Amino acid sequence: MDGVLARNNVRVSGQPQGQPIVFAHGYGCDQAMWRFVAPTFEPEYRVVVFDHVGFGGSDLAAWSAQRYGTLQAYADDLLEIIRELDLRDVVFVGHSVAAMIGVLAANAEPRRFAHLILLGPSPRYIDDMEAGYVGGFSESEIDELLEALEGNHLGWSAGMAPVIMGNPDRPELGRELTESFCRTDPRVALTFARATFRSDNRADLARVTVPTLVVQCAQDAIAPEVVGAYVHEHIATSELVALRATGHCPNLSAPGETAAAIGSYLQRHGAPITD
Repeated sequence: MDGVLARNNVRVSGQPQGQPIVFAHGYGCDQAMWRFVAPTFEPEYRVVVFDHVGFGGSDLAAWSAQRYGTLQAYADDLLEIIRELDLRDVVFVGHSVAAMIGVLAANAEPRRFAHLILLGPSPRYIDDMEAGYVGGFSESEIDELLEALEGNHLGWSAGMAPVIMGNPDRPELGRELTESFCRTDPRVALTFARATFRSDNRADLARVTVPTLVVQCAQDAIAPEVVGAYVHEHIATSELVALRATGHCPNLSAPGETAAAIGSYLQRHGAPITD
């Protein structure tokens, strides 16, 4: 592979003529976050996983703070991957911040997408009390979070990753996320964190025309239930499903339930499209 596919460490599996399903990872992670979910869809779908530039096996030389200072750059990358593979009728599955990356991409080229699956989405992490919006964090809390990340990347990762993962009775999950955060270049981590936690994509929700599933976890410290309800309310084409899974990363903590929720939605909305 070269060009776009090498840049994003794209991996394709499953059925070559099947409907494409594209999995995108969240902050500080890579495509390995989908290793327990994506294979479930290989018997029927053309499965695509990739790494955002700066993470996992992507081309770090392609990263710059100027380009990747906003989520739009990652949405542009996603569209480049889709065009390079000539994918149509795409089922896009985005975890955490990748959910909004998918929203931006689908709004730009809706004809490429059949469905959006938004796992733990948040259009804005900072509360907006004037608008009556609860994102889960005050502006000062986000400022402190980013300052701590800038001052001590490894310490911040060790402290935050277990909180994000949840499931304290399964510490191995928190350790895996911590290790993933720590592997990330500190420059990339800080730039992406700023783009993520200071983003405001609330207005983009109303522009979504692609049928959407919003998947919400319980006890999610990053995207609480009120945020999932907000996303569902503001995407006219959406359905909302609440998982029993807790924490922010059900693709690792509850992959079976996560895959079942996605599969059930897709079954209800038609069989896979094949050529």
